[in-house]
Amino acid sequence: MSTRLGLRVRIFLLFALLAGANVLGVGGGLVLGYRYADAPEAWNGFLAAGILSAFAIAGLSVAVWLLFDENVAKPIQRLACQLRAKAHAGAGQLSDIDARYLGDLGPAAQAIAERLGEGGLQADIGEAAGRLQAEREWLTALLSEIPVAVVLISPSDRIVLYDAQAGAILAQIAPPRLGAPIYDYFDRSAIEAARGELVWRDREVAFDAPAVHGDVRVGVRLKSLARGFGEMLILEPRDVPLSPTKARPLVFDFELLERQGDGPLAERGLIEVPYVVFDTETTGLQMDRDEIVQIAAVRVVNGRVVAGEALDTLVDPKRPIPPRASRVHGITDDQVTGAPSVTTAAAQLHAFAREAVLVAHNAPFDLGFLKRREAAIGARFDQPVVDTVLLSAILFGANEAHNLDALCARLGIEIPAERRHTAAGDAEATAAALCAMLPMLRGQGFTTLGDVLRETCKYGRLLQDLNT
Repeated sequence: MSTRLGLRVRIFLLFALLAGANVLGVGGGLVLGYRYADAPEAWNGFLAAGILSAFAIAGLSVAVWLLFDENVAKPIQRLACQLRAKAHAGAGQLSDIDARYLGDLGPAAQAIAERLGEGGLQADIGEAAGRLQAEREWLTALLSEIPVAVVLISPSDRIVLYDAQAGAILAQIAPPRLGAPIYDYFDRSAIEAARGELVWRDREVAFDAPAVHGDVRVGVRLKSLARGFGEMLILEPRDVPLSPTKARPLVFDFELLERQGDGPLAERGLIEVPYVVFDTETTGLQMDRDEIVQIAAVRVVNGRVVAGEALDTLVDPKRPIPPRASRVHGITDDQVTGAPSVTTAAAQLHAFAREAVLVAHNAPFDLGFLKRREAAIGARFDQPVVDTVLLSAILFGANEAHNLDALCARLGIEIPAERRHTAAGDAEATAAALCAMLPMLRGQGFTTLGDVLRETCKYGRLLQDLNT
């Protein structure tokens, strides 16, 4: 229990305990003295002395606690948060912290941070990462030029890899989503029948897989891979030609091969949970009167943003956009003419966020606009919701600034000026902040999504203050 209490709370409880013990000690001494005095008329004097002593002890304890909290506890907490951000998120140099009462702790922490950021190790890591990225880009470009649509599924029937061509086919059925069940796209019975034939024939099986949505007709060749590596589906659309001209990202995460089963989202590991980070731009700040003009979202799987899996659409609010709103997000009436309706865009986001946790910065605001459209789209946004405002409060303390700019600055995340206050730019920045904070949360002992959701309940007042 004590490990979940913050440093400042534990110090406060220590001073409260000391104050209480002193009051009890003084009170006990006065009672004992009164009994030995054998003077009943002195009771009022002893009582007044006890009350005065209690107030003096309480006042002195509060004063010393405030000084200790301001000059020791708060600097230690800030220093710990910055070191954690440096260790887990690769944030920049430590910002100035008033640590004059911490002795050598401040300079020692700064020296460690500088050592972590020294160029030698970082250069080696950067060079290796650059080679891996170059090889990945080469492989992506090569596969994009081959007119074959390939999907790799895990033993638990989740999508582990899909190439550009397969992504184009899947997109005609539902948004391509790494880690999604293959049965979100193709008929389960057809795949299971082919799998049974595959076991019997011990070679690839060709069959037609009806799409679960739309009129897309897809031929599939099913091949079994080595034990533990799942199966490969080679897609051959009957009525949609494959186009090798447009290069798209090769999307994969082989760690998904090791996942066994799903279970409730709240019980799954914090990193293992799929997230959809979204943001909206609106005509104003009144959820009951204003409307959405842009929706954007990105997916986070295994603690990383999935390249190529994004939603970004302008929305026609069916009303004029006030000039004051346009000055913030830059969206005008002319730009949204002919754009999807709010209902259509909300349905697209709902499909994109299937089986994922919703994430937003100040989520009640953005989610409030979407909740109004649940009846129209015939579906509810009922999945768990994580608010990065509250994650910031857990990690950095409730008294710090928790707007998106302040959070990104603490984590060393840069938001290009031209992308700020656009739905896509803010969603990408929020996703980067989420990816940086997940290992920090795990480092503090929060291992499951449920652990984090329970902790965020303690900071709900922050969101009330933001939205009033």
